[in-house]
Amino acid sequence: MTHPLTIDFLGEIYHPDPEVPFTIGREADLVVDDENAFLHRQFLSVTWASGLWWLNNVGTQLTATVSHDEGRVQAWLAPGASLPLVFTHTVVWFTAGSTTYEFELHLAESLLTPLDAESVPDGSATIGRITLTPEQKLLVVALCEDVLRRGDRGAGSVPQSAAAAARLGWPVTKFNRKLDAVCAKLADQGVRGLHGGAAKLATSRKARLVEYAMASRIVTSDDLELLPPVA
Repeated sequence: MTHPLTIDFLGEIYHPDPEVPFTIGREADLVVDDENAFLHRQFLSVTWASGLWWLNNVGTQLTATVSHDEGRVQAWLAPGASLPLVFTHTVVWFTAGSTTYEFELHLAESLLTPLDAESVPDGSATIGRITLTPEQKLLVVALCEDVLRRGDRGAGSVPQSAAAAARLGWPVTKFNRKLDAVCAKLADQGVRGLHGGAAKLATSRKARLVEYAMASRIVTSDDLELLPPVA
């Protein structure tokens, strides 16, 4: 029996056919952005196999962050990887160039239900055994600001380091030190794509941090009030 699946991108609704792969990309069944040359023509696909819907990364360079809608479960989908869809509501983030995109997948029935988690806000953020300081959290909010302010799923931009530093009133050197510290903390916890050698591009690292922060609910729209007023 096939469980109905719905894909929602900016209010556009799609119902994949279990007999045919449903593609997502620049030239695909779901056209995310036909003007972004950094986006693969076909980046992701949704297929039905072995009694499950699967999300597949059919691209060669880009990755996707896949999360339960409340951030309790999160995975990184690398090129060539596949992930079963088991929750009633799944959110997918990915970045091409300086733009981060987001869409939702809705299953009629869920195979798994995450347990509720309790949190106590204290000006910091705790993810697993990781605690971000207030300034580290503020940095993450600044990077996610455009995505958080959209108010709906779709696309948002990742700011350059100089722009994010200016938004906070920090020198770029301070911003970069804080960014290094946040990425190192998360990398030590096993979060992939945030820390590496000299070949790791700063833009890619920031984009991955935005994806992870949104997927894990490290920051929410309520945290926008932490930012200083726009001059």
